[in-house]
Amino acid sequence: MTKPQSHTISVELFDKIDDQLASNRQVRFKLGNNGQLHIDRQLPFLCVYRQPKNDYDAGTDLLILGQAAYLRTSAAPDLQANVSALVQNIIKTQSTLFGGFLLIEIWAEEMESNAESQPVTPAFHVCAPRQRVPNKILDVFENALLDFCLRKQRSDVTISYQDNCLAPGITPLLSKETATQLNCVTLGLGVKPVYRDQTSGEILPFAMNVIRRMVNHALKKVFYSFSHKCTNYRPGHYHELGQRTLTKLVWNSDKKLAEISEKFDLLLYVTPVNVSEAWNAYQQSGYKQIPEFHYRPRSADPTLLKRELYQIPLEKIEDPTLATFFTAKRNELDRQISLLNDRNTPRFLHGSIQLFGEIDAQLLDSAKMLITQPDTPYLYQEDELIDAEQFAGIARSEIEYYRSKDPSLTARVEICNDITGLMVSHGNFLIGSDAHVSKSRCNATLSHEIGTHVLTYHNGKQQPLKQLYAGMAGYEELQEGLAILAEYLTGGLDLSRLQLLAARVIAVHSVISGADFIETFRLLHHDFGFRPYTAFTIAMRVYRGGGYTKDMIYLRGFINLLNYLQAEDEFDLLFCGKIAIEQLPLLEELRWRKVIQPAAIMPRYLSESSAQCRLNKLKAESTLKYVMENL
Repeated sequence: MTKPQSHTISVELFDKIDDQLASNRQVRFKLGNNGQLHIDRQLPFLCVYRQPKNDYDAGTDLLILGQAAYLRTSAAPDLQANVSALVQNIIKTQSTLFGGFLLIEIWAEEMESNAESQPVTPAFHVCAPRQRVPNKILDVFENALLDFCLRKQRSDVTISYQDNCLAPGITPLLSKETATQLNCVTLGLGVKPVYRDQTSGEILPFAMNVIRRMVNHALKKVFYSFSHKCTNYRPGHYHELGQRTLTKLVWNSDKKLAEISEKFDLLLYVTPVNVSEAWNAYQQSGYKQIPEFHYRPRSADPTLLKRELYQIPLEKIEDPTLATFFTAKRNELDRQISLLNDRNTPRFLHGSIQLFGEIDAQLLDSAKMLITQPDTPYLYQEDELIDAEQFAGIARSEIEYYRSKDPSLTARVEICNDITGLMVSHGNFLIGSDAHVSKSRCNATLSHEIGTHVLTYHNGKQQPLKQLYAGMAGYEELQEGLAILAEYLTGGLDLSRLQLLAARVIAVHSVISGADFIETFRLLHHDFGFRPYTAFTIAMRVYRGGGYTKDMIYLRGFINLLNYLQAEDEFDLLFCGKIAIEQLPLLEELRWRKVIQPAAIMPRYLSESSAQCRLNKLKAESTLKYVMENL
């Protein structure tokens, strides 16, 4: 990173810019009057914003931040010769390299008063020269802006042709003759400032975030079209034209969010440590006394965690994609910390619903359909069981297999006295000391826990962004969906297992509806025929902490993953870290920008022909019904 320069654009600065562009290095300089020049690498375009000298124009400069090449400067008349020389110098270097160049200047259009306080329609004015601009590029620009929607209002887009594509009252950066000599096309974009309050002029943060993302994508689509039609540069996707070199603020924010994530494990803190004792007491009461669960002491202080969380200045991140990415994670951590604070209080259930969402009618219907299938057992068939010690040995062999693929894998297998069942925490596989695993489901269980949870944690660790191992906001649903898919692809998923997932949805719906532990236990045991201990375990999972609704995401995540597989073919991307299915478009963009890398290791089962055959068929018929018919 280059140190900030003085308030003048000097000859020495021109030389430094030329040198860095010639060697394809990042250009980043602070200029006078709060200006800034950022050029990520050699690229055939530049976005420019010039702050009006005497006019209030809050927020408009933010629209170009996040572009891979931008100049934010002043429109003061005494600076324009200097700014013009700087821009021409950049264009000359880049146009020579690419055979053409596109300069886009952005400004705020005047906005009519809206006395009736009706929703303001977003509007854009594209200014194009009378000659030398392909109509196809203008079509791309117009269509990208027409996709914009704010407060349920579709945008208006107008195009005008004029000699100078710039804001009124500002001198051109290039004369027509100079633009022709440099093989440079100039466009202008006037934006109705719907991101400001009409009365106070203050920035409206939610509107600002939406319009920044939309303008950011629209500009990249134009640059992509221009590159293919007017230069020798051939990017593979418009996302490829985003920033690759991230700022120090991005790295620091990512690191801090990951550190906060690592300071507590909500699942461990809400998992009872006395399940066996509680079960024995519940049995002895004749299933009539609500069990009392005990939990680990909370070593993390929620107040201090939240203080740390909101000291991270995410609002200063230039890149709108990464700002969205990190803000979603901060909101999730906020809710998780609140749950940590609210354990065993009435507030816990409401916070859990905020974190994991409601059960919609479609999910509830799917659960009821599964759990009421005729003539099928609701539990696994009687089978030889493997105890914790035996299973730990098999799991360690599985870990060693993956370590042979990537020696940097640090995952451990541990047997713990204070957990029930199986759990992956911070990339390590934890096995309850009293856990038993069905021998026929051993491979499916390994694929679920190690082939999904351990592997995606490790793959995330290999990524530049720490959020990919700490977990993106909402990552758990896709994690569990992938884990259930792994069971299916390895031939270890049966109807009994799906019915268990359905029962968890039914139990979560029961607790949300106000039923107590005993009522939910009776629903599972008497109405649906689950054995007492299984019904107890399902109820325990959803009542722990005060009402932990996470268990519905297993079935929901699996159904949503099936829908994704039917529509998309980006399967490898799902294993690049702990990611959320709704944030896959952001990840795809970051992959094109070379910010994230392919998964370091893919699951072992994908190398098996039977699993690949199942996967290919599933992509063609991705429905829960198809899965049930092919178990």
